[in-house]
Amino acid sequence: MIFDTHAHYDSGAFNADRFETLEAVNAAGVGLILDPGCDARSSRMAIELAERYPFVYAAVGIHPEDLDKYDLDSYAEICELTRHPKCVAIGEVGLDYYWDASQKEEQKALFRRQIELAIELCKPIIVHDREAHQDSLELVRQYPEARGVFHCYSGSAEMARELLNRGWYLGFDGPITYKNARKALEVLEICPTERILIETDSPYLSPVPLRGKRNDSRNLRYVIEKIAEVKSLSPEEVESLTWENGKRLFGIE
Repeated sequence: MIFDTHAHYDSGAFNADRFETLEAVNAAGVGLILDPGCDARSSRMAIELAERYPFVYAAVGIHPEDLDKYDLDSYAEICELTRHPKCVAIGEVGLDYYWDASQKEEQKALFRRQIELAIELCKPIIVHDREAHQDSLELVRQYPEARGVFHCYSGSAEMARELLNRGWYLGFDGPITYKNARKALEVLEICPTERILIETDSPYLSPVPLRGKRNDSRNLRYVIEKIAEVKSLSPEEVESLTWENGKRLFGIE
């Protein structure tokens, strides 16, 4: 069975066929899906999907790109949603300097607050880090008790080694199948098999040969095949070990 540890089925890209798609990916062998919220609305919707489907779990949080939606009311709702039994992580949270680097301090303050929430609740964190590697690493260093995954990891091998030494997991997605994936493949080579998670980031980041099309969890087979190639394993071994890694990190029996 396959565990897609990061897929946004709450996204508007699935409005026309959300339930049909989830049922189809489950029938295709995707046994677990984790849907992370990006603000109060999408976090609430992730919880609703988790209530509807036994194979769907949720994470809740405020994404750095949604900083403008952060206020006392939205944060209070996030805190309330963490109490749901199928909320297994805080995320998607972190730093993003690609789209807007004008509010770095505000992003860091929000990230820090959500790290502290995760520690208080003993939940793992799903980290979004885009062109903010040094600041993301520095914040993680300030919280040695924090644990979780750097989703769609895009940092250096050196940074990866430090995160791995601190007990973090790394998420690998469709980009490892792209022609310019040299750095990501170097990280994959050094990542122990017990710290690898697989993700789609659906509806985004479709792997080759489907790049540019809407992504869904069925396409994880291309990511699994690339990991198997790099790690000299069979696809079945990659599927099994990433299934166990995801269940272990997110505390799913």
